[in-house]
Amino acid sequence: MSLPRRGAPDLGDARNRIVSGASSALAMLEESLAAADAAPCRHAFVRRFDAQARATAAAVDALHAAGAPLPPLAGLAVSIKDLFDVAGQPTTGASAALADAPPAAADCPAVARLRSAGAALVGHTNLSEFAFSGLGLNPHHGTPANPVSAALDATPRVPGGSTSGGAVSIATGAAWAALGSDTGGSIRIPAAFQGLVGFKSTQALVPLDGSIPLSSSLDTACAITRSVADAVQLHGILAARTPRPAARPLDGLRFAVPRTLMLDGLDDSVAAAFDAALATLSAGGARIVEIVLPELGELASINAAGGFPAAESWTWHRHRLAERGDRYDPRVASRIRRGETMSAADYLDLQRTRRDWIRRVQTALAGFDAALSPTVPIVAPPLAPLEADDKLFFATNALVLRNPAAVNFLDGCALSLPCQTAGVLPVGLMLWAPAFADDTVLGAALQVESALAAREA
Repeated sequence: MSLPRRGAPDLGDARNRIVSGASSALAMLEESLAAADAAPCRHAFVRRFDAQARATAAAVDALHAAGAPLPPLAGLAVSIKDLFDVAGQPTTGASAALADAPPAAADCPAVARLRSAGAALVGHTNLSEFAFSGLGLNPHHGTPANPVSAALDATPRVPGGSTSGGAVSIATGAAWAALGSDTGGSIRIPAAFQGLVGFKSTQALVPLDGSIPLSSSLDTACAITRSVADAVQLHGILAARTPRPAARPLDGLRFAVPRTLMLDGLDDSVAAAFDAALATLSAGGARIVEIVLPELGELASINAAGGFPAAESWTWHRHRLAERGDRYDPRVASRIRRGETMSAADYLDLQRTRRDWIRRVQTALAGFDAALSPTVPIVAPPLAPLEADDKLFFATNALVLRNPAAVNFLDGCALSLPCQTAGVLPVGLMLWAPAFADDTVLGAALQVESALAAREA
């Protein structure tokens, strides 16, 4: 197994191997499928698409042999979260409640765009049931253990969620990129826990049609990758646009560091990695300004009744819960049922409150290229205690969602990239900004990634 590390081959490197003739699409796909079969990838996939993936890779090799231009993803392995429709396959949200779901009649738009770009779709990946957890536990299909932490200590740790299997597929080499969703951090949390890159774009840029919803107000279709450059490419494919990352040097960037909420309760590893990253960026000329941003302290009370996820998931699940509630993960069902007591007036008040909150945060962040925060305030916690203890599970889940969920409520965009030094558990650094600042965040992230890599050169 080739675990991700700074400077490790990314999707761009893999494509160059095929273009140069150093390897073939089919040979590289077979390496990915072998990784998917290996023990570190156990429980990462709900179902595999090996035959169609091989057909895609073979078609790319035929194009190459004929001298034709190769598609952007060149037959390389890409995994799909089991929320997104893939033609001919059921979409089950990794839940026993949808175990008898019929095959999808067509690819959803996000999958169709990946397929058109030449992705070899290798399978539907596991997740927290219906994407309703930041930890990645799943009682129906098993929880994939964090393969990166396993290489560093003997304690099985959570993979992060809800896009747990997607992140594991990349960390183990079973895929080069993973399509997932992010409602409150479901792309960025597993990326942070596994030393990967997770980019949550502005919600409106990628269609959500053909996917199982959690919260229509917050859900975002986006991807986990091995590098920021790959994140730029995947975003361009999924959003059907040409990203133009702002080409500004590090010493031309101005970052805000909000002290409210997002720096509370950091464990020692995260605090040390975050401080060291800020020092590196400051030494490189970036201007870093601490701000208070008191609006972040309002989020707990604003969402005390369950927020948009409770209200909107209840709308989608209420009939299924009535008919098949015994097939749900009880922890997920209890969170969905919070929406039952929310009135239409509560929901409309929440929408009005959100609009006002967004306006105030946008004003506070004006003049900054992005804000910087730890993606998650802790490193990946041990798995076994969370499986056994409901109280610990819900407290830990709330903690890991705290920082990234603020960006979803902002309707913003954010990227998590690894900021720890070699040989320690992964820590994510999150760059975030209001809606439609995607190219600014991506451009800044390229500079930050380069500066953090240079300190270890």
